[in-house]
Amino acid sequence: MRIRRCSMLLIEPRERVEFDLDSLLDGGNGLRTERQWIALAPHLEGECLLSSEEVLLLGTVPSHEWTDQDALRAHDDRALLDGLVAKGLLIGDALEFTDLRDRDEALRASHWYTHAGVAHAFGRWHGVAAGERLRNHGIRNVAALAERLGAPPAHFHSRRKPEERLALAPPKPTAIDALLRGRAVCRNFDAARRVPFAFFSQMLHRTFGAQATHAVNAETAIVKKNSPSAGGLHPTEAYLLIQHVENVAPGLYHYHVGDHALEPLKTLLPEEALALAGHFVAEQEWFAGAHVMVVLAPRFARNYWKYRNHAKSYRAVTLDVGHLSQTLQLSATDLGLGAFVTAAINEVDIEQALGLEPMQESPLAVCGFGWRAAELTRMELDPLHAVWPSG
Repeated sequence: MRIRRCSMLLIEPRERVEFDLDSLLDGGNGLRTERQWIALAPHLEGECLLSSEEVLLLGTVPSHEWTDQDALRAHDDRALLDGLVAKGLLIGDALEFTDLRDRDEALRASHWYTHAGVAHAFGRWHGVAAGERLRNHGIRNVAALAERLGAPPAHFHSRRKPEERLALAPPKPTAIDALLRGRAVCRNFDAARRVPFAFFSQMLHRTFGAQATHAVNAETAIVKKNSPSAGGLHPTEAYLLIQHVENVAPGLYHYHVGDHALEPLKTLLPEEALALAGHFVAEQEWFAGAHVMVVLAPRFARNYWKYRNHAKSYRAVTLDVGHLSQTLQLSATDLGLGAFVTAAINEVDIEQALGLEPMQESPLAVCGFGWRAAELTRMELDPLHAVWPSG
């Protein structure tokens, strides 16, 4: 059998600290520190614990060419080699390793920058209940957070003395200023009202729809949207979890950008949709009731087709998602709807629900919109009192 090192791999040294009675009895601090070597490979489902001998051996096996395993065994420990193959860090070309090899080869073809790929793969959540954690720790507002963590860094950052600053002319408000002032994250949704189908359609077309398409050749086109995108590639897909929209059944959908149409993926009962929405946003119940939840999931191959193994390619994708979320919030504000965006999401759960392959297409954020409730039952940040009157 021939083997090669997996295409994407980072190794992290960690220290594990444990209580040590012998150390304490000998006059020490009662702690024992053990260094661990952790392999982070995105084609695997989790971290791998390595010995120092395995770390050294991995460095001797090429990643971009196949090497005969027997030739390596003549110079290295056979058990170590077999162990690294079993862990999936060395890829074999035998039939029994087809699944691991296919996953590794898919990564090779996707042009991920290694550091970004590892950060993406191992930064995803599964089954996290962030909202519940906050409640359990008694953190319900910024004041409680500051009490627990201490004062944050200064809210205004200065690089010069006040007398050295150049005063700017006061702005003359326009319609867009009024729109921007009215944008406030919504945490109170009215489940008794449905979003009109016309509003819903306009929201999707404004935020995600193709405003124009220019054909470059038979297989390549430039798409114009209302938000910027690196290289004009617009890699981010919109997947919808719909709960309360006129003429649309609750369920999961994909928005087709070119046709301005919904592609049904799965119909859900109302209680199923609400529960799934909660899982998507890590049990932040103040967002789970949104009439429409939109999963922003880039197709990485679309962006990395141009920016191959590029140190800035993943950053460009995250900017793409940010631009779209702001366009959605402003569009909702214009229509009198409330909106939100959050990165505290259970990516793994979303991928499983939508059938996404995490290193090919994966959520980076979830946003949503709907009618704001008539009463403020959950705190919202609205210092301008543009939404909720003071007092």
